Amino acid sequence: MTASRTARERVRAELTREITGIARRQLATEGAGGLSLRAVAREMGMVSSAIYRYFPSRDHLLTALIVDGYNALGEAVEQAESACPRHDFAGRWLAACHAVREWAVAHPHEYALIYGSPVPGYQAPQDTIAARVRDVAAYSRIVCDAWGSGAIAPPANEGPEELQPDAGSFRELMPGVPDAVIWQAVAAWTALYGWVNFEVFGQFNNVIENRRTAFEHAMRHAAATLGLAQ
Repeated sequence: MTASRTARERVRAELTREITGIARRQLATEGAGGLSLRAVAREMGMVSSAIYRYFPSRDHLLTALIVDGYNALGEAVEQAESACPRHDFAGRWLAACHAVREWAVAHPHEYALIYGSPVPGYQAPQDTIAARVRDVAAYSRIVCDAWGSGAIAPPANEGPEELQPDAGSFRELMPGVPDAVIWQAVAAWTALYGWVNFEVFGQFNNVIENRRTAFEHAMRHAAATLGLAQ
């Protein structure tokens, strides 16, 4: 009985991987808005009703792709950052930044799904949150470790009082870090993803040729803005 159940689970897992693999190829040709369970079923040679046993709706399939994308990006960042010496805070930051860029350039359609325009009519469920924060959690650990080690100079002020409620959204990720440093971190993150968005979505075409070197320079500047010693 257990062996039979395990065999069914293996078959289900394999079919689920095949469905999401075909769906990822669909993203490249049709975009997230054109994702179709019926089209996936046709490519697999399944009747359309059968695929609904795996994904009850297009939104369920989109959610699976989004979670996969966030997890893949988060894993890339975690692996790159963890390979650096713990007290090389700038090195950890640069490794994480390069991991984001390299993953995004290698997987532009998956990156567009998680960091591009929202999919019309789709509302991301709570299921996506744990995967969504993996990369941010890695950056936050760098900031927390750097602050705790005295590698980030105490800021001159905490910033505008009206921003204190918004900083609360990040305090759980960076406990004990002053609001001013939190906002420095947010500025660095937006510099990172702003650059990657420009590159992935073609804004640097015919403008910047040596993009990796330019990216490295920009992320070192972002590290300095954050207060990380080079």
